[in-house]
Amino acid sequence: MNDIVSGIIMLLIGVNTLGAVITVFREPRDIAATWAWLLVLFLLPGVGFIMYFFLGRKLSKQKIFDMKTQESFGISKIVEYQRKTLDESKGDPIFQYNDYLKDLARLFLESDESIITRENNVQMILDGREKFDRLIQDIKAAKEHIHMVYYIFKDDEIGQEIMELLVEKARAGVEVLVIYDAMGSRSASYRFWEQLIKAGGQAIPFFGKKIGFINFRINYRNHRKIVIIDGKVGYIGGYNIGEEYVGKGRLGYWRDTHMRITGNAVLMLQSRFFMDWNAAAKPNQLIAYDEKYFPISSETGTTTMQIVSSGPDNDYEQIKMGMIRMITMAKKTIFLQTPYFVPDESMIEVLRIAALSGVDVRVMIPCKPDHMFVYRATEFYAQNLAEAGVKIYTYQKGFLHSKTLVVDGEAGTIGTANFDVRSFKLNFEINAFIYDRKVAREMEEIFLEDMANCQEATLEYFAKQSKFMQFRQMFSRLLGPIL
Repeated sequence: MNDIVSGIIMLLIGVNTLGAVITVFREPRDIAATWAWLLVLFLLPGVGFIMYFFLGRKLSKQKIFDMKTQESFGISKIVEYQRKTLDESKGDPIFQYNDYLKDLARLFLESDESIITRENNVQMILDGREKFDRLIQDIKAAKEHIHMVYYIFKDDEIGQEIMELLVEKARAGVEVLVIYDAMGSRSASYRFWEQLIKAGGQAIPFFGKKIGFINFRINYRNHRKIVIIDGKVGYIGGYNIGEEYVGKGRLGYWRDTHMRITGNAVLMLQSRFFMDWNAAAKPNQLIAYDEKYFPISSETGTTTMQIVSSGPDNDYEQIKMGMIRMITMAKKTIFLQTPYFVPDESMIEVLRIAALSGVDVRVMIPCKPDHMFVYRATEFYAQNLAEAGVKIYTYQKGFLHSKTLVVDGEAGTIGTANFDVRSFKLNFEINAFIYDRKVAREMEEIFLEDMANCQEATLEYFAKQSKFMQFRQMFSRLLGPIL
């Protein structure tokens, strides 16, 4: 009898092992993710395969975004023109005297067809209440259309406040279109969205449910947070819509960074919106190009920037590549803020090289966990880089959700992408890469002001942590590639 039981157990182990190998290796992926999934499948027989089915399968290579909007708008032609003129006098003066920024701009032209936009005006928003107050003012002033993409749109006091305004504008004849992520906004019921639909607006989920409560693409989320109003005002950054972003959640005060943009960059946000809309919409909801969505800007700002998108629909990790290029060009300072710090080997290496080369590298992370496994992995990588001379700071005033990187006071990026594998590989993200000393130095000043609310996590700080805590960090790190 014992021999039969042992035989069955050995057979099940063999089947599980063979199944794990076949399952993981049938799709190409980087070696770290391969080992992480093998670990899950070996340690959690049966359950691991269910997790992989929902979380591990790669997105189909079929093109999910409708490119007609960009083609009609002539983006490819503009990109080709900018490629030719980037090295000529017709280009922006900032690129004529800075080869590093020129190379960065060229990277995005080639990998993402991201147009270089000039004469933008940028206003930094660092407080949730200020963000919603500004947004509410702009919604009230809308005349033609209001387009939104949010990862999280909650049915709470803040969410209802925004929704009531959207309903009011829709009834007044303004086109109101909202994309919400099906996973991130799962707490908002259909009735919440129905009030907007009945008023004449539209709200659609991104990668919503396919069979009842089952969602086979649950691991690929639209993490973008953008708003476009009348094609003239744009918002991009880390704030979602909900009470926690004004400090009413379990994490207390919420420190984030958002931008209100006017100028030509808004048209790039508009183009991104229509790509997302046509990817998520039903055939009868698809929107074709119309000049009314892309008005000529009268803005006379001084900021040059590129709006860059990335996601699992593309083999390039555009935002990650841009950050790596920024880090490698640094001569003096690298200031990074991120709530989730789970970098891959390439990111670890460039930060380590920068620090060992004498660059002042500072990384600011939260002092408390939002997602436990991710935070323990964050601590592991923070300690790893601290050993190479990177200065680690934990924000103590509340929860740090800001996603910013500024280098040498010359260039910066602000957007929705965290400094982790999920944002670089699995989520649909969007960042603004800014080529403006004034804005870059403002970002530096904001970072230094935030440091007043930080505690430095030195090697002594990490050494005082318990052995059990260090084990949790190392174990979480093993799952880092799939977190």
